[in-house]
Amino acid sequence: MRFLFGLVLFFVIVGCSMRPADSPKINGVSFVASGVPIDSSHTNPMVRIHANYAAIMPFGFIQDLEHPEIFFNSERQWFGETLAGAKQYIESIREHDIKIMLKPQLWVWHGAYTGFIEMQNETDWKTLEDTYSKYILEYAHLAQELHVEIFCIGTELDFFIKNRPDFWFDLIKKVRTTYNGKLTYAANWDEFKRTPFWRELDFIGIDAYFPISDNRTPSVEDCIRGWDAHKPIIKKYADSINKPVVFTEYGYRSVDYSAKEPWKSDRNMTQVNLEAQKHATQALYDVFWHEPWFSGGFVWKWFHSHDTVGGNENSQYTPQNKPVESVIKSHYKLHR
Repeated sequence: MRFLFGLVLFFVIVGCSMRPADSPKINGVSFVASGVPIDSSHTNPMVRIHANYAAIMPFGFIQDLEHPEIFFNSERQWFGETLAGAKQYIESIREHDIKIMLKPQLWVWHGAYTGFIEMQNETDWKTLEDTYSKYILEYAHLAQELHVEIFCIGTELDFFIKNRPDFWFDLIKKVRTTYNGKLTYAANWDEFKRTPFWRELDFIGIDAYFPISDNRTPSVEDCIRGWDAHKPIIKKYADSINKPVVFTEYGYRSVDYSAKEPWKSDRNMTQVNLEAQKHATQALYDVFWHEPWFSGGFVWKWFHSHDTVGGNENSQYTPQNKPVESVIKSHYKLHR
């Protein structure tokens, strides 16, 4: 009997050690790079909404979907997109005891979707791998230097991973020799189940643009019901590999039908709908933030110049100066 009790206790302890703590959650913002250094006037608005994490996103650029060379840390980039800019942003934000996820991202010129990056021959694949490794490892060194809490090794690179999985396993090993913090990858909402290397990372990272309602102005209840098609799959997958989930991006545009295809950023979507954004965001909090297997997330997206962005006439993702900002503030205050 004593042996049986001890065995049960062992599994309880092990199981608890593998689950993330219920509190605090990652109450994050995706902090958009700009052309200037930042100071407390730019970071105080994050403090006011009780954010405890910021994703810093320096960029690398590719000419097109079949071009193998990544250009980064260039004088032609905005300050915040460079190595020096990322360092300055991290140091300034840290003054407010806000933790960091460093999330270097690729941008394909003309805005093509990064998930479709795919080379046509072995030579180009090798060039892409070499330049991507250089890009990621430079920022991994910065993450280690500044003791960044989370490092994200890539964002929405579905075809790259599908075609070259061995490269990614090797890259993770290289990053681990450089950086000793937590690792994740930001998979698109329809990609994460195909990502082969979650067991090598610390979080399952998902850019959470799941479709949850076809209504023009969905209610909170509509959106909560919409998550019934997705949440059990996410949980089952997380349980199967025993890793916590973080939403490396989440958010909704303030437009009609914002929860129908949340990934859409079409310029012809201009009909402002502040309630749709507000309700969809509240539903996401109600569905996920209490779950022990869910670690939190980073709202998309937060600009440095708070007083000049967003507002009630703005149809884009930013929550700044919109009713949804109060929703985020109240929620983050409860879970800090």
